[in-house]
Amino acid sequence: MLKLTTKFHVFVFLFLGMLAFSQEKKQFSSVPGLLQRIVPNMKTDSWVLVHKSYGRDEVLKQVGAVKDYTSPSSGFNIGIAGEDEFYYIVYAAGGKTGYITDLEGLKKIVGKADDVQEAAILAATDGYIIDEEFKDMAGNYYEDSSNYYLDLGKLTSTECPYQKKHYTLTVGKSSGIITDVKDNGAYIELYNKKCTNNPRLLKIEKKEEPKDEPKKKPSRSSSRR
Repeated sequence: MLKLTTKFHVFVFLFLGMLAFSQEKKQFSSVPGLLQRIVPNMKTDSWVLVHKSYGRDEVLKQVGAVKDYTSPSSGFNIGIAGEDEFYYIVYAAGGKTGYITDLEGLKKIVGKADDVQEAAILAATDGYIIDEEFKDMAGNYYEDSSNYYLDLGKLTSTECPYQKKHYTLTVGKSSGIITDVKDNGAYIELYNKKCTNNPRLLKIEKKEEPKDEPKKKPSRSSSRR
């Protein structure tokens, strides 16, 4: 009986240890690192992933030789990017050259999520972001036998105040589809000087109005005529 109880306790301990390990959160790599993990869901003869910043092109990944393509003036982003910074993909298929310069095109070339990295990329095509500056809140994941659980951000307001919220997305491993979204609230909320709804500006110092002095009653003459 003692041996059976001991074995049961060891089993429970190992099971809980495996469960805790499987739910350990891991941070996503950089945005370029994620994009380099893409495996196109379409037949291509060759393709190239390019990062363009301030007019300069940097090839991040190249499969085969894509010839005779021109650098586009716009592209896509899946994170917080600078004003003049974006990515694009050029591919060759059937003797023709194609360009991926928006999130819809990125979604098509990725297709079904084959792993957690592609799941994060597809989530980004729906408006979520991998926030490299705040990965603890909006750039990490864990998984179990059935699902990926992605902690990602979303820019919910560029007006007053500038706001970013973070969410936990449940993505089925077999389907690659988001099955649940949990709103974890705002993690960035910034007011600038032009924000009339800034709580600090709403504290208006009220000046005390001067109290009216009581009017003097006309003095009555004490003498009688």
